[in-house]
Amino acid sequence: MALTATLHNFTIELADVDQNVYESLALKVARHPSETEDYLLTRVLAYCLEYTEGIAFSRGLQEPDEPAISVRDLTGTLRAWIEVGMPDAARLHKASKAAPRVAVYTFKPPHLVLRQLEGERIHRAEHLELYTVDRDLLDGLAARLDRRMTFALSVTDRHVFLSMADGTVSGAVERLPFGAA
Repeated sequence: MALTATLHNFTIELADVDQNVYESLALKVARHPSETEDYLLTRVLAYCLEYTEGIAFSRGLQEPDEPAISVRDLTGTLRAWIEVGMPDAARLHKASKAAPRVAVYTFKPPHLVLRQLEGERIHRAEHLELYTVDRDLLDGLAARLDRRMTFALSVTDRHVFLSMADGTVSGAVERLPFGAA
């Protein structure tokens, strides 16, 4: 018998000073049995940090050629392709051809991500945005992971603060140098 996805409900009060975004979000996020906590939480954080009109999660394994998160304009044109984890160079090459903006949010050690992509052919590599999520932030959030979560997420200078009933966790989301060299 096949395992089914677990549905997580996130109620988030988003205050992103960097992007001037202040929203109340109610996210229903399906977690496939093969998906790690780190991947799930990085996906939710990336969604919040990238929040704009037209943002959406993909259908996951049902749409393997789609980004983890996409941003489309009102005509349906893809404006941003957002990946999570450690996508390979071929996927990022394809993404850079499909969307004017490509961003990757990773929870993996930054040196591993950079080493994997080093010397690979990626269309418009100089425009690729790579972000690493602070390990302490993910660990603190993972320790509190539940199927229903409510928290306030504040962002200032790419530093994330999550306030929950039982405390606060914080950490930076740093941009990795890539493609400019």
